Amino acid sequence: MIGFARTDRSALGQWWWTVDRWTLAAVIALMFVGAILVLAASPAVATRIGLDSFYLVRHHYMMLPAAAAVLIAVSVLTPRQVRRVGVVFFFFFLALTALTLGSGMEIKGATRWISVGPLSMQPSEFLKPCFAIFTAWMFALQRTEGQRIPGNLISIGAYLLTVLILIKQPDLGMTVVITATWAAQFFVAGLPIFWVASIVGAGVAGLIGAYMMLPHVTDRVNQFLDPSTGDTYQIDRALEAFSHGGLVGQGPGGGTVKLTIPDAHADFVFAVAGEEFGMVVCTIIVALFAFIVLRSLLRMLSETNLFVLLATTGLVTSFGLQAVVNMASTLHLMPTKGMTLPFISYGGSSIVAIALGVGMMLALTRKRFPGSQDV
Repeated sequence: MIGFARTDRSALGQWWWTVDRWTLAAVIALMFVGAILVLAASPAVATRIGLDSFYLVRHHYMMLPAAAAVLIAVSVLTPRQVRRVGVVFFFFFLALTALTLGSGMEIKGATRWISVGPLSMQPSEFLKPCFAIFTAWMFALQRTEGQRIPGNLISIGAYLLTVLILIKQPDLGMTVVITATWAAQFFVAGLPIFWVASIVGAGVAGLIGAYMMLPHVTDRVNQFLDPSTGDTYQIDRALEAFSHGGLVGQGPGGGTVKLTIPDAHADFVFAVAGEEFGMVVCTIIVALFAFIVLRSLLRMLSETNLFVLLATTGLVTSFGLQAVVNMASTLHLMPTKGMTLPFISYGGSSIVAIALGVGMMLALTRKRFPGSQDV
């Protein structure tokens, strides 16, 4: 146990006694599980694409300390500091995300990445948690400042601009997560029933429009509804992996799905977990994600600050939905979205972006003394 006395008034000492250590422990557990699964899945993928077999493993392991440092550093912040960082980063990463439309790297038909020196990054991954902070602030201002600051309209404008850029990339998966985040915050902020119906209707219309106008979305939905209409190789291999794994799995290194699926280290890492470690470990992974989401929401039951409540709602929705989408698509419960499993999948800058969001969530769910003004 870290040696901080309750009387320690240092920033780290206060952080240790106010942060949700159970949630922190669950996050660390996910990072550990991810490190094991990347070690299991990445060498075969690296060899297949002509890299040194441990290249991807080394890269992931180099990014883990950076992600942990970001998570801890951000979780030490006060809610006011989280708001300031989130708002500044929102505009910064929104600009970088827009920049990808003109000068982004095209990978698999999408321009979502930009080069930063020898590395590449997906700005929308960082935009995602910052968007939740910005819109939470706007919704809160609408309630506290009334019509003097039209927070709801500004939030709607920020959402529409963000979604427009994401659709142009195109990135439907990120669009769905951003939409769900914004809708959850709008709902918790107390939107009228007219807006509820309008958002639901717009969401349905958006999905239909994406199906009709985006060929890659059309293909994925058609393949999900009727596998005979397209290539379902990766999904078929993933389902076979779960079948082979059974209850306790084939054992570390005993799986074969990583030898055949191109994205076994990223989008389909859950299938590697199922084949090599079985249903027991997969259930533990699901339980860890569920624990983090539910624990964070429960800590908001007595929250009186609207910004903190809305920001946490958005961050939890984003984190939980990304995990659900990845696992559900791997199990063929929904069309594939190309989204990573937080802290589990191989990641470069993406794991740092996830750590940024979870760090914000830990900062906002820290215990605060009644009457604290630093919100």
